[in-house]
Amino acid sequence: MRVVIIGTIASSLYGFRLDLINELIAKGHQVFAFTCEYSADDLNKIKALDATPVTYQLERGGLNPLADMKATYALAKKIKDIAPDIVFSYFAKPVIFGTLAAKLAKVPKVIGMLEGLGYSFTEQPEGIAKKTAMIKAAQVLLYKVALPQLDTLIFLNPDDPKDLLDKYHIKVNQVKILGGIGLNLENYSYSDQFPNCPTFIFIARLLAEKGIHDYLAAAKIVQKQYPDAKFTVLGSIDKEAQGALTEDELQNVISSGIITYPGHVDNVADWIADSSVFVLPSYYREGVPRSTQEAMAIGRPIITTDVPGCRETVVDGENGFLVAKWNPQAIADKMIYFIENPEQIQKMGEVSYQMAQDKFDARKVNARLLAIMGV
Repeated sequence: MRVVIIGTIASSLYGFRLDLINELIAKGHQVFAFTCEYSADDLNKIKALDATPVTYQLERGGLNPLADMKATYALAKKIKDIAPDIVFSYFAKPVIFGTLAAKLAKVPKVIGMLEGLGYSFTEQPEGIAKKTAMIKAAQVLLYKVALPQLDTLIFLNPDDPKDLLDKYHIKVNQVKILGGIGLNLENYSYSDQFPNCPTFIFIARLLAEKGIHDYLAAAKIVQKQYPDAKFTVLGSIDKEAQGALTEDELQNVISSGIITYPGHVDNVADWIADSSVFVLPSYYREGVPRSTQEAMAIGRPIITTDVPGCRETVVDGENGFLVAKWNPQAIADKMIYFIENPEQIQKMGEVSYQMAQDKFDARKVNARLLAIMGV
């Protein structure tokens, strides 16, 4: 078969769809990888997989109806020239406009995957801003147009179809729940060695909705009682995002000794292995957070929030704890639990490892995905 995969950023497509592309090619299918943000090096990496990179135009952020309409027709022409058997798109805008383009190109089977509902569907402590509410309304309208055109719509967790399809009365032909997108577990070796000092690690962009402020507030609470506890942060600052940690705030917490912040690292797995517990107090509308899956695969207990996506990674009290969102004290209480009950770190970490083997092995996930795609 000829299979078109429509994503956005080439490095993300290569990084997170690598195993899927390899599986498709191993089965003898031709893969055309569509990307709208790319470098020559990224395109060469896709070619090295024996896939064909195809570039197209689409603004990832914002909504410009005229520009998006033009981009959809141009995308439809590129798809029609390939004449694929299947178009598979993921992320919100590719699912919307990739689906419409595929239908214009008369593709026999069109499948979309939404990996979480994203920022516009994320509840905020101070309420949703007017601009965000307008974007959300436009997005829902576009979903009502595009999603019924899909043969199958895939979600990563069972909350998202309720909060999107049911709430906004969007009809679709078929819905499937995949779980996480999965990991190549060979890249995340299990470790039952833990640091002598209790060490907590946060891995995400330093955004309010990813829980960075709550993590730092919890760290301050814990350090007053247990000054030897260590707190690591891995992630980049997003200067454009409202409520993101600022450079000044970051430097202040580094200089005060609250956190260790190594900046950009290429060996995330090593940093997880050098920690005791993984903490992600996110309230973002995640699919299933990849960083949490990585920590579980390495054998670390999890403290995360009881919100869609995050709750798919924890059986409360077995491989970690679910806490209420926007509650640094609750996070601190669970951190203190692990400090005062260190034997639970390895015990719960082993349960995390087993859950990762069962739920997040990319081979198993891709086998389910390929079955849904019918290839």
